[in-house]
Amino acid sequence: MLFSKKKLGLLFLFSGCLSVVFADVKITSPNGQLEVNVSIDKKGSQEYGTPVFTLRKQVKENYQNVLVNAQMGLTTSQQDFSSLKRGEVGKSKKNKIDYTLLEGKQTHSTKTETEQTINFVNANQQVLSVVFKLANDGMAFRYQIKTSQDEKILKDLTVYPIAEGTKRWIQKYIPDSYEAFYPLTTAGYDANRPNNRLWAYPALMEISNGLYLFLTESNITYNHCASRLNNQTKPDAYHVEFADPSQSTQGDKWESSWRVVLAGNLATIVQSTRVTDVADPNVLKKTDWIHPGSVSWIYWAYNHGSRDFKRVKEYIDLAVDMHWPYSLIDAEWDEMGNGGNVEDAVAYANSKKIGIMVWYNSSMNWVSNGAPGPFYRLNDSDKREKEFSWLEKIGVKGIKVDFFKGDDAQDMNLCIDILKSAARHHLMVVFHGATLPRGWQRTYPNLMTTEAVYGAEWYNNNGKMTKAAASHNATLPFTRNIVGSMDYTPGTFTDSQYPHITTHAHELALPILFESALLHNPDRPSAYEAMPAQVKKLFATLPTVWDETRFLSGYPGTSVVIARRKGNTWYVGGINGTDQKLTLTFNPTQLAPNAKTFALFTDGPDGRSFAIDAAKNAQQTLKIDCLPRGGFVAVVRR
Repeated sequence: MLFSKKKLGLLFLFSGCLSVVFADVKITSPNGQLEVNVSIDKKGSQEYGTPVFTLRKQVKENYQNVLVNAQMGLTTSQQDFSSLKRGEVGKSKKNKIDYTLLEGKQTHSTKTETEQTINFVNANQQVLSVVFKLANDGMAFRYQIKTSQDEKILKDLTVYPIAEGTKRWIQKYIPDSYEAFYPLTTAGYDANRPNNRLWAYPALMEISNGLYLFLTESNITYNHCASRLNNQTKPDAYHVEFADPSQSTQGDKWESSWRVVLAGNLATIVQSTRVTDVADPNVLKKTDWIHPGSVSWIYWAYNHGSRDFKRVKEYIDLAVDMHWPYSLIDAEWDEMGNGGNVEDAVAYANSKKIGIMVWYNSSMNWVSNGAPGPFYRLNDSDKREKEFSWLEKIGVKGIKVDFFKGDDAQDMNLCIDILKSAARHHLMVVFHGATLPRGWQRTYPNLMTTEAVYGAEWYNNNGKMTKAAASHNATLPFTRNIVGSMDYTPGTFTDSQYPHITTHAHELALPILFESALLHNPDRPSAYEAMPAQVKKLFATLPTVWDETRFLSGYPGTSVVIARRKGNTWYVGGINGTDQKLTLTFNPTQLAPNAKTFALFTDGPDGRSFAIDAAKNAQQTLKIDCLPRGGFVAVVRR
């Protein structure tokens, strides 16, 4: 069989059959360094085939493959888009992205992207449209179809090919919390559970030395479930799988969430805003009541502390002493005693000009066998409005909602309903025990932070964090925290039920390394009272949202150094994720060329103290010797 050079794309053998890929459409990023080739993979002389795309990244002089022949498609109860031919191709256009956020690694995002829609047609002449958006840091694509009454969306046929032997950092799928580690592996399965190959977003892969791939999704809308990755069929083929067996459609059109694929070096990945770039814009008319900030948090040191009015007052007083704007009253506040109830606690906080956040059980998952309350106050719209009206009336500033059950559409709808209703009553929102951030922080800017991380509260639950924390902490900036605010509750200087062996300087760096618009400070009042004056001042003035973020150095699980700017001040955090001494480098003049001196906080000799130089010479590259599991913080003003 002969093919013209014009039509012939790539010939290769697959399962003993001749497969022909016709390279039809090329989409290029604005800077020309990313390109996507969209094709139809046909077997033999068949008219129809599987739509695929290949993503390539320019590295120095040459292009390198990031994904090769990633499959696309969709099935519904009435339409099958698994075998297709190419239809019309929309005109390529350049979009200007320009928006602001009230939280995040970069409050003002400006860039351009290339958008192109490619239509595919099945044998019944039904059309699947795939919308591609390609920016310099990565791509996003989504499916659009026309639908009929009672039609159900059954399967997403997207498949990401990841070769065995590729380094990857990916967590096992735990839908009700996303609380797991991101271990480095080169295999598409976990040896401890080889028959369970469900994986959560985000997923980081090192395709070649210094070239990385990052997978996630964005923009879950009403009546949509989230998705996960499944490589049960083949270890090197990661299928996008819906959390629900099927999804309902409304109206005559359905579109998926955005499949987000980042590609580049670690700086590109860490600094990317692609998740919010493709999310729906802000739907709130007024946001002047939303104020990010630091929070005193009672749970880590006192599991049942919110039952105790006097203990709650101590944490309100801590917020006053540390100049933090908020204090969180956690679970079981409906049982509060020892001198007052929750309304008394809110009144006391108001008298001190401290805003109160209050905790709720979503009542979607854990409501028995010792589950903390209050229960069933947010599930019904009328009850929710009544509850939020009461909170607004007594002066509460926000809520923390915990214990969702998973990624199905019912959970997604409740999250969206809570965000909308809370906004009507000027309440900020924290989601805990909930799904991964998928762009809602742009659409509903009263969403301040989300847990979805194996965080410091696990020092309460078992002994795993003690030995794993340092490496885990040095992995999170490359994985979970890339997609949105992360409620890790960083900075534990004393011990909870299980001890920590990270140094004080390591812990001090975490509130800078881990971005979270509401920064919950977990330690007990006595820990902060005992800190040096310079450290207390840092805590009092530390921003929780950032104008700019720069990745300076590091490697997942080994070390990380990140600089974040607020106004004219750079805050730099660095940690050693290993059990050996490690030297980290940092050049202040790269951030602030005119800086003469800066403040530097490093490991004290015993790891449980600080070495502080308030006027360190800024005119040289520093080599900072970190203890095992150590770290440093630098504050540079320009």
